[in-house]
Amino acid sequence: MTQKITAAITAVGGFVPEDKLTNADLEKIVDTNDEWIRSRTGIEERRILKGQKGTSDLIVPAVKQILEKRGITPDEIDALVIGTVTPDMMFPSTANMVCYKAGLKNAWGYDLLAACSGFLYALTTGAMMIESGRYKKVIVAGGDKMSSIVDYSDRTTCIIFGDGAGAVLLEANTEGYGVLDSILRSDGAGCAHLHMKAGGSLRPASAETVANKEHYIYQEGQPVFKAAVKGMADVSAELLERNKLTGADIAWLVPHQANKRIIDATADRMGLTHDKVMLNIMRYGNTTAGTIPLCLYDWESQLKKGDNIVLAAFGGGFTWGATLVKWGY
Repeated sequence: MTQKITAAITAVGGFVPEDKLTNADLEKIVDTNDEWIRSRTGIEERRILKGQKGTSDLIVPAVKQILEKRGITPDEIDALVIGTVTPDMMFPSTANMVCYKAGLKNAWGYDLLAACSGFLYALTTGAMMIESGRYKKVIVAGGDKMSSIVDYSDRTTCIIFGDGAGAVLLEANTEGYGVLDSILRSDGAGCAHLHMKAGGSLRPASAETVANKEHYIYQEGQPVFKAAVKGMADVSAELLERNKLTGADIAWLVPHQANKRIIDATADRMGLTHDKVMLNIMRYGNTTAGTIPLCLYDWESQLKKGDNIVLAAFGGGFTWGATLVKWGY
Protein backbone atom coordinates (compact mmCIF):
# COMPACT_ATOMS: atom_id res chain seq x y z
CA MET A 1 0.00 0.00 0.00
CA THR A 2 1.42 3.38 -0.98
CA GLN A 3 1.67 5.91 1.81
CA LYS A 4 -0.49 9.02 1.61
CA ILE A 5 1.47 12.12 0.61
CA THR A 6 0.75 15.30 2.54
CA ALA A 7 2.27 18.74 2.02
CA ALA A 8 4.36 19.65 5.05
CA ILE A 9 5.52 23.17 5.79
CA THR A 10 9.32 22.88 6.10
CA ALA A 11 10.40 26.53 6.29
CA VAL A 12 8.89 29.99 6.84
CA GLY A 13 10.01 33.45 5.74
CA GLY A 14 8.61 36.92 6.35
CA PHE A 15 9.29 40.56 5.57
CA VAL A 16 7.94 43.97 6.57
CA PRO A 17 9.33 47.32 5.41
CA GLU A 18 11.22 49.55 7.85
CA ASP A 19 8.99 52.63 7.64
CA LYS A 20 6.28 52.81 10.30
CA LEU A 21 2.95 54.62 10.19
CA THR A 22 1.76 55.04 13.78
CA ASN A 23 -1.64 56.04 15.13
CA ALA A 24 -0.05 59.37 16.10
CA ASP A 25 0.95 59.87 12.46
CA LEU A 26 -2.60 59.17 11.32
CA GLU A 27 -3.99 61.69 13.83
CA LYS A 28 -2.21 64.35 11.78
CA ILE A 29 -3.70 63.13 8.48
CA VAL A 30 -7.35 62.33 9.30
CA ASP A 31 -9.86 62.99 12.06
CA THR A 32 -9.07 60.05 14.35
CA ASN A 33 -7.20 59.26 17.55
CA ASP A 34 -5.01 56.57 19.04
CA GLU A 35 -7.53 55.40 21.65
CA TRP A 36 -10.33 55.07 19.05
CA ILE A 37 -8.13 53.05 16.67
CA ARG A 38 -6.80 50.73 19.41
CA SER A 39 -10.20 50.04 20.97
CA ARG A 40 -11.85 49.19 17.64
CA THR A 41 -9.06 47.39 15.79
CA GLY A 42 -6.19 46.62 18.17
CA ILE A 43 -3.75 48.35 15.80
CA GLU A 44 -0.94 50.60 17.07
CA GLU A 45 1.24 50.92 13.95
CA ARG A 46 1.64 49.54 10.45
CA ARG A 47 4.55 49.28 8.00
CA ILE A 48 4.65 51.16 4.69
CA LEU A 49 6.72 50.28 1.62
CA LYS A 50 8.01 53.57 0.30
CA GLY A 51 9.51 54.45 -3.07
CA GLN A 52 9.03 52.89 -6.50
CA LYS A 53 8.55 49.38 -5.14
CA GLY A 54 5.86 46.75 -5.48
CA THR A 55 4.54 43.62 -3.80
CA SER A 56 7.33 41.53 -5.37
CA ASP A 57 9.81 43.56 -3.30
CA LEU A 58 8.03 42.38 -0.13
CA ILE A 59 7.92 38.72 -1.19
CA VAL A 60 11.46 38.27 -2.57
CA PRO A 61 13.17 38.69 0.86
CA ALA A 62 10.77 36.12 2.39
CA VAL A 63 11.55 33.65 -0.42
CA LYS A 64 15.31 34.16 -0.02
CA GLN A 65 15.02 33.52 3.73
CA ILE A 66 13.27 30.22 3.06
CA LEU A 67 16.05 29.05 0.73
CA GLU A 68 18.68 30.01 3.30
CA LYS A 69 16.88 28.41 6.27
CA ARG A 70 16.27 25.19 4.35
CA GLY A 71 19.75 25.15 2.84
CA ILE A 72 18.55 24.75 -0.72
CA THR A 73 19.29 26.52 -4.01
CA PRO A 74 16.77 28.57 -6.02
CA ASP A 75 16.93 25.93 -8.79
CA GLU A 76 15.29 23.36 -6.51
CA ILE A 77 11.95 25.20 -6.32
CA ASP A 78 9.35 23.73 -8.71
CA ALA A 79 6.53 26.24 -8.36
CA LEU A 80 5.46 29.46 -6.66
CA VAL A 81 1.89 30.44 -5.82
CA ILE A 82 1.27 33.97 -4.54
CA GLY A 83 -1.88 35.30 -2.91
CA THR A 84 -2.16 39.06 -3.48
CA VAL A 85 -4.64 41.82 -4.41
CA THR A 86 -1.89 44.34 -5.13
CA PRO A 87 0.16 42.78 -7.94
CA ASP A 88 3.10 44.82 -9.22
CA MET A 89 1.22 45.03 -12.54
CA MET A 90 -1.85 43.43 -14.11
CA PHE A 91 0.63 41.31 -16.06
CA PRO A 92 3.13 39.76 -15.93
CA SER A 93 2.16 38.16 -12.65
CA THR A 94 3.96 39.07 -9.44
CA ALA A 95 4.96 35.38 -9.19
CA ASN A 96 6.70 35.77 -12.51
CA MET A 97 8.66 38.77 -11.18
CA VAL A 98 9.50 37.05 -7.87
CA CYS A 99 10.81 33.96 -9.68
CA TYR A 100 13.02 36.26 -11.78
CA LYS A 101 14.27 38.41 -8.89
CA ALA A 102 14.90 35.46 -6.55
CA GLY A 103 16.51 33.31 -9.25
CA LEU A 104 13.89 30.51 -9.23
CA LYS A 105 14.84 29.50 -12.77
CA ASN A 106 13.08 26.13 -12.77
CA ALA A 107 9.86 27.29 -11.18
CA TRP A 108 6.62 28.32 -12.80
CA GLY A 109 4.03 30.24 -10.87
CA TYR A 110 1.05 32.52 -10.80
CA ASP A 111 -0.91 34.95 -8.63
CA LEU A 112 -4.13 34.00 -6.92
CA LEU A 113 -6.61 36.72 -6.00
CA ALA A 114 -8.85 36.05 -3.00
CA ALA A 115 -8.30 39.20 -0.93
CA CYS A 116 -7.54 38.46 2.74
CA SER A 117 -8.13 34.72 2.19
CA GLY A 118 -5.49 34.72 -0.53
CA PHE A 119 -2.85 32.89 1.50
CA LEU A 120 -5.27 30.10 2.51
CA TYR A 121 -6.47 29.64 -1.06
CA ALA A 122 -2.84 29.58 -2.26
CA LEU A 123 -1.78 27.17 0.51
CA THR A 124 -4.56 24.71 -0.38
CA THR A 125 -3.60 24.97 -4.07
CA GLY A 126 0.11 24.46 -3.33
CA ALA A 127 -0.69 21.49 -1.10
CA MET A 128 -2.61 19.82 -3.94
CA MET A 129 0.43 20.26 -6.20
CA ILE A 130 2.60 18.41 -3.66
CA GLU A 131 -0.08 15.74 -3.01
CA SER A 132 -0.23 15.01 -6.75
CA GLY A 133 3.36 13.77 -6.56
CA ARG A 134 4.39 15.88 -9.54
CA TYR A 135 6.16 18.57 -7.51
CA LYS A 136 8.73 18.24 -4.74
CA LYS A 137 9.17 21.82 -3.51
CA VAL A 138 6.50 24.49 -3.80
CA ILE A 139 6.66 27.96 -2.22
CA VAL A 140 3.39 29.58 -1.21
CA ALA A 141 3.47 33.30 -0.43
CA GLY A 142 1.01 35.94 0.65
CA GLY A 143 1.81 39.62 0.44
CA ASP A 144 0.29 43.00 -0.22
CA LYS A 145 1.35 46.60 -0.59
CA MET A 146 -1.99 47.84 0.75
CA SER A 147 -0.70 51.41 0.98
CA SER A 148 -0.95 51.48 -2.84
CA ILE A 149 -4.75 51.17 -2.75
CA VAL A 150 -5.59 52.94 0.53
CA ASP A 151 -7.23 56.37 0.46
CA TYR A 152 -5.42 58.28 3.22
CA SER A 153 -8.29 60.76 3.44
CA ASP A 154 -10.76 57.96 4.35
CA ARG A 155 -10.52 57.55 8.12
CA THR A 156 -12.56 54.32 8.11
CA THR A 157 -10.06 52.34 6.00
CA CYS A 158 -6.68 54.12 6.25
CA ILE A 159 -6.26 53.10 9.90
CA ILE A 160 -6.55 49.38 9.12
CA PHE A 161 -4.07 48.43 6.42
CA GLY A 162 -0.31 47.99 6.19
CA ASP A 163 2.29 46.43 3.89
CA GLY A 164 4.02 43.07 4.43
CA ALA A 165 4.52 39.52 3.18
CA GLY A 166 5.27 36.00 4.30
CA ALA A 167 5.93 32.66 2.63
CA VAL A 168 6.19 28.95 3.39
CA LEU A 169 7.95 26.06 1.69
CA LEU A 170 5.86 22.92 1.09
CA GLU A 171 7.46 19.49 0.67
CA ALA A 172 6.07 15.97 0.45
CA ASN A 173 5.62 14.10 3.73
CA THR A 174 4.41 10.56 4.43
CA GLU A 175 4.32 10.76 8.24
CA GLY A 176 1.08 12.72 8.48
CA TYR A 177 2.52 16.22 8.93
CA GLY A 178 1.41 19.27 6.97
CA VAL A 179 -1.82 20.51 5.44
CA LEU A 180 -4.46 17.99 6.56
CA ASP A 181 -7.75 19.65 5.67
CA SER A 182 -9.25 22.89 4.36
CA ILE A 183 -12.74 24.29 4.17
CA LEU A 184 -12.84 27.24 1.79
CA ARG A 185 -15.87 29.32 0.87
CA SER A 186 -16.84 32.27 -1.31
CA ASP A 187 -19.93 34.40 -1.81
CA GLY A 188 -19.95 37.10 -4.47
CA ALA A 189 -22.93 38.80 -2.81
CA GLY A 190 -20.36 40.30 -0.44
CA CYS A 191 -18.82 42.28 -3.31
CA ALA A 192 -21.21 45.18 -2.61
CA HIS A 193 -19.65 45.72 0.83
CA LEU A 194 -15.94 45.34 0.10
CA HIS A 195 -14.30 45.90 -3.27
CA MET A 196 -12.21 48.17 -5.47
CA LYS A 197 -14.51 49.83 -8.00
CA ALA A 198 -12.16 50.58 -10.89
CA GLY A 199 -9.00 49.28 -12.49
CA GLY A 200 -10.40 46.04 -13.88
CA SER A 201 -12.08 45.26 -17.22
CA LEU A 202 -15.48 46.43 -15.94
CA ARG A 203 -14.27 49.96 -15.19
CA PRO A 204 -10.86 50.50 -16.76
CA ALA A 205 -8.80 53.44 -15.50
CA SER A 206 -9.92 56.79 -16.87
CA ALA A 207 -9.61 60.43 -15.81
CA GLU A 208 -13.10 60.04 -14.34
CA THR A 209 -12.36 56.91 -12.25
CA VAL A 210 -9.22 58.52 -10.86
CA ALA A 211 -11.01 61.78 -10.03
CA ASN A 212 -13.78 59.80 -8.29
CA LYS A 213 -11.24 57.92 -6.14
CA GLU A 214 -12.40 54.55 -7.49
CA HIS A 215 -8.96 52.94 -7.37
CA TYR A 216 -9.02 52.62 -3.59
CA ILE A 217 -10.49 50.09 -1.16
CA TYR A 218 -14.22 50.59 -0.66
CA GLN A 219 -15.51 49.04 2.56
CA GLU A 220 -18.78 49.16 4.49
CA GLY A 221 -17.58 48.34 7.98
CA GLN A 222 -20.66 46.91 9.70
CA PRO A 223 -21.80 44.28 7.16
CA VAL A 224 -18.18 43.18 6.65
CA PHE A 225 -17.60 42.89 10.41
CA LYS A 226 -20.78 40.81 10.90
CA ALA A 227 -20.01 38.50 7.99
CA ALA A 228 -16.38 38.08 9.08
CA VAL A 229 -17.26 37.15 12.67
CA LYS A 230 -19.80 34.58 11.50
CA GLY A 231 -17.79 33.27 8.52
CA MET A 232 -14.43 32.80 10.25
CA ALA A 233 -15.96 31.35 13.42
CA ASP A 234 -18.37 29.00 11.62
CA VAL A 235 -15.80 27.53 9.27
CA SER A 236 -13.20 27.08 12.03
CA ALA A 237 -15.74 25.25 14.21
CA GLU A 238 -16.80 23.11 11.22
CA LEU A 239 -13.16 22.21 10.51
CA LEU A 240 -12.65 20.99 14.11
CA GLU A 241 -15.88 18.98 14.06
CA ARG A 242 -15.06 17.39 10.69
CA ASN A 243 -11.68 16.26 12.02
CA LYS A 244 -13.09 15.14 15.39
CA LEU A 245 -11.05 17.73 17.29
CA THR A 246 -11.87 20.19 20.05
CA GLY A 247 -10.19 23.43 21.12
CA ALA A 248 -8.12 21.36 23.57
CA ASP A 249 -6.42 19.58 20.65
CA ILE A 250 -5.34 22.83 19.01
CA ALA A 251 -1.97 24.36 19.91
CA TRP A 252 -2.49 27.61 18.00
CA LEU A 253 -5.11 29.57 16.10
CA VAL A 254 -3.47 31.59 13.30
CA PRO A 255 -6.16 34.10 12.35
CA HIS A 256 -6.17 36.67 9.60
CA GLN A 257 -5.26 39.95 11.33
CA ALA A 258 -8.21 42.12 10.29
CA ASN A 259 -9.56 43.23 13.62
CA LYS A 260 -8.95 42.07 17.18
CA ARG A 261 -12.68 41.74 17.87
CA ILE A 262 -13.16 39.34 14.94
CA ILE A 263 -10.16 37.29 16.13
CA ASP A 264 -11.50 37.10 19.71
CA ALA A 265 -14.91 35.94 18.46
CA THR A 266 -13.32 33.13 16.41
CA ALA A 267 -11.19 31.95 19.35
CA ASP A 268 -14.25 31.95 21.65
CA ARG A 269 -16.27 29.92 19.17
CA MET A 270 -13.49 27.29 18.97
CA GLY A 271 -13.20 27.16 22.76
CA LEU A 272 -9.63 28.46 22.70
CA THR A 273 -7.99 30.50 25.44
CA HIS A 274 -6.49 33.70 24.11
CA ASP A 275 -2.93 32.63 24.91
CA LYS A 276 -3.29 30.14 22.02
CA VAL A 277 -4.03 32.88 19.50
CA MET A 278 -1.34 34.46 17.33
CA LEU A 279 -1.79 38.23 17.36
CA ASN A 280 0.54 40.76 15.73
CA ILE A 281 -2.07 43.19 14.36
CA MET A 282 -0.86 45.89 16.77
CA ARG A 283 2.52 45.97 14.97
CA TYR A 284 1.58 45.46 11.32
CA GLY A 285 -2.12 46.21 10.90
CA ASN A 286 -3.95 44.25 8.20
CA THR A 287 -1.49 43.20 5.48
CA THR A 288 -4.28 41.28 3.68
CA ALA A 289 -2.74 38.09 2.19
CA GLY A 290 0.39 38.68 4.28
CA THR A 291 -1.12 38.32 7.76
CA ILE A 292 -1.21 34.55 8.26
CA PRO A 293 2.31 33.77 6.97
CA LEU A 294 3.67 36.75 8.95
CA CYS A 295 2.17 35.22 12.10
CA LEU A 296 3.83 31.87 11.32
CA TYR A 297 7.09 33.76 10.78
CA ASP A 298 6.81 35.64 14.10
CA TRP A 299 5.86 32.50 16.08
CA GLU A 300 8.06 29.96 14.26
CA SER A 301 10.34 29.42 17.28
CA GLN A 302 7.33 28.56 19.49
CA LEU A 303 5.85 25.97 17.11
CA LYS A 304 6.56 22.35 18.01
CA LYS A 305 6.61 19.31 15.79
CA GLY A 306 3.17 17.68 15.91
CA ASP A 307 1.30 20.85 16.92
CA ASN A 308 -2.20 21.08 15.45
CA ILE A 309 -2.74 24.60 14.19
CA VAL A 310 -5.79 26.17 12.54
CA LEU A 311 -5.34 28.97 10.01
CA ALA A 312 -8.49 31.05 9.48
CA ALA A 313 -9.30 34.00 7.24
CA PHE A 314 -12.07 36.20 5.89
CA GLY A 315 -11.70 38.53 2.93
CA GLY A 316 -13.37 40.88 0.48
CA GLY A 317 -15.93 39.84 -2.00
CA PHE A 318 -16.51 37.66 0.22
CA THR A 319 -13.99 34.83 0.61
CA TRP A 320 -13.27 32.85 3.76
CA GLY A 321 -11.91 29.59 5.04
CA ALA A 322 -10.01 27.55 7.60
CA THR A 323 -7.11 25.12 7.19
CA LEU A 324 -5.83 22.46 9.58
CA VAL A 325 -2.06 21.98 9.64
CA LYS A 326 0.03 19.52 11.69
CA TRP A 327 3.36 21.27 12.19
CA GLY A 328 6.27 19.26 10.81
CA TYR A 329 9.45 20.54 12.51
